[in-house]
Order: sequence, then C-alpha cells, then structure tokens
Amino acid sequence: MRMAGWKECLLGDVVNLKRGYDLPHNVRSPGPFPVVSSSGITDHHSEAKVKGPGVVTGRYGTLGQVFFVESDYWPLNTSLYVQDFKGNDRRFVSYFLGTLNFGSQNAAGAVPGVNRNHLHAIEVRVPQLPVQQRIAGILSAYDELIENSQRRIKILEAMARALYREWFVHFRFPGYENHPRVASPLGEIPQGCEVKRLGEIAEEMRRNVPKGQLDDPTPFVGLEHIPRRSLALDAWESTTDLGSNKLEFKKGEILFGKIRPYFHKVSVAPFDGLCSADTIVIRSRQPEHYAIVVGCVSSDEFVALATATSNGSKMPRANWKVLEEHLIAIPELTVANQFSAVVEPAIQQMQALIFQIQNLRRTRDLLLPRLLSGQIEVGAADDPAFAIRE
Repeated sequence: MRMAGWKECLLGDVVNLKRGYDLPHNVRSPGPFPVVSSSGITDHHSEAKVKGPGVVTGRYGTLGQVFFVESDYWPLNTSLYVQDFKGNDRRFVSYFLGTLNFGSQNAAGAVPGVNRNHLHAIEVRVPQLPVQQRIAGILSAYDELIENSQRRIKILEAMARALYREWFVHFRFPGYENHPRVASPLGEIPQGCEVKRLGEIAEEMRRNVPKGQLDDPTPFVGLEHIPRRSLALDAWESTTDLGSNKLEFKKGEILFGKIRPYFHKVSVAPFDGLCSADTIVIRSRQPEHYAIVVGCVSSDEFVALATATSNGSKMPRANWKVLEEHLIAIPELTVANQFSAVVEPAIQQMQALIFQIQNLRRTRDLLLPRLLSGQIEVGAADDPAFAIRE
C-alpha cells in the first residue's frame, strides 16, 4: 500500500552503516565513553571514536538488536554503526532499524554475521522527517517512562541494600547506642541480638513438578530470566510443556540461582510460578524475619560465601545444606519490625514497577510495527493527534 508522505527507497538511501573499530582490552583505559558491542554497552573508555547520539547494531553474534547511544561512544568491530543519518531523525532510525530482519541477511556461514552492502540494498519505506520525529516522540515517551521506572527500582534496591548493611552488618540500627556490645561467634554484637543459623529463620522449598504437560499456561522463570544483582525479577515466560522437572515457587519467595553463584542472581518472586531445578527457592520461616532473610541472601557477602563453597569446576553449584549453616545476628523484634516496615514496602513498590514496565513495553511493542509501517498515521511533530488507518 502506497502512503502519502512516505517514500520507497533502499536502506542505503536512509543511512550509511559502517563497521566498528578494534579496541582490545589491554589498550582500554577508564573513561566516560561507552564501548558498544553487538550486545550493547559492555565497557567504558577514555576516548570516543564516534560523535553521539548514535545508533549501533550487531555485526556478529547478535543480529537485529539495535542500541541508541546518547553520548559520544566507541563502536566495537563486532558491530555496525550509523555513520551518516542522511538527514533522518536519529531516534526514528534506531526504532526503524530494529524492525528490519537483519538475521535473514546472514553472510558469514556458520558464524552469524551481516554484510553492510547487503543491508544497504534492502528495500524500505520511510516517512518524511516531520512524521519521523512524531513517531520517535511517541515511542521514546514510552522508553522514558520505562527508564524512569527502572531508575526507581535501582534506587529502592540500593536503599534496601544499604539499610541492611548499616543495621545488620555494622549494627547501627535506630537506638543502637543504648545496646552495649557483647561477645558472640560473629564478634561483638549489640546486646539483645541473637546469633542463629540462617536455616533457623529460612528454609529451602522443594516443591517438585515433574516434566510433561500442564493444564494451564504457567509463568516460568529460567536462570536466564533472573537478573544479576537485582531483587526485581523483570523477565519470565509462559509455558504449558515442561521438558524437565521444575520447582514451584510462591509470590514473595526468594529465587537464588545456584549455578555459578558469582553471577549474583537473587530475586524476589512477584507471582506464583515455576522455576528451574537449578534454583534454590528460599522462604522465611517467620513473617518478622522476611525482610532480614531477603537482605541476607541477596548481600554481596552471602553471594561470596555461596561462590566460595560451591561444588564443581565447569558448572559450580551452591548448596543450601552448606548455606543454611551461615551465622546471622537476629535483632530484637522491635528492630526487626522497623526494618520490615521500610524494606517490605520497597519490595512491593519494585514489583508494582515491574508490572508497570511490562505493560509499557507491551504497549510500545504493539505500537512500534504499526507506526513504522504506516498502519497508524501520525501528524507532524506539532500535531498531537493521530488516527489508526482502517
């Protein structure tokens, strides 16, 4: 369908793509400029090679992923970057390239890769600049809301992590001055605290679910879904067919990735579901200790213990039977309740933000192909109205 204000051309008429540049690790030095590979920003360097804002996509390995870089940056040789936008809106170009099937342009045989000359020859259809700007404005508004929610999650996590360390590692909880220090297996701790094994306040939940068909679609969390060093579980899938035995978990329980525990994959479940059998599902034995258990098992110190005591060379696994022996100082009930009153609402806010992000992404991803195909007509940047083409 031919659309007014849109032109049919080759991708090379819209942008010029260029291969990135070598930058071995041994010549990098700390700096503010992002180093962008086929999987996004992977490092920073003291020097930039390209002026930003810029757009980068994978040349090897990851095809079709497109990254918008706000600042000056260094594109690695595993990527292609837009050298010339040819007067087109940069944000629009980043969204537009993401809709193209770069994977079908594989030109490297067994090793996934793309040839930029082949990409330049792809036939495309693009709107005029004012419409590009309007489309980019609509889509970037969703991205900004997503980024704001992600920043809020990081702030809440940092607060919870810092509070746990302050109260239960350094023992500077409210009123600690009135608690003289006494000797314990953990060294000197405030009077009124009690040293216990982690297994006395938390337990591993092993609700085995055999492989096979499920009656209804069920949320499934694989180890690949659990984020690194974040309590906010923001990815999962739905399944009705289990190819191997899984574990069941309940909302609020802690999912601890036990393979290669140094990856620090520890999150709080925002719903009931199933997870990989290589996950330790942890539940607090008493409600008043829940926030303390979350703080403990997600701390850097506990993850380091899990790493140091894991078994196996190629695929080291943490062992709950070892971890439950970890000693922890349990405060008086008043202090535990004060901690819970701050941390539990923070966890609830994180989970609300997770679902908000999911809804924003879903809406954006539904809009994106319709906007970029012209199915949804939009006005110029100063016209807030748009209508869906019948």
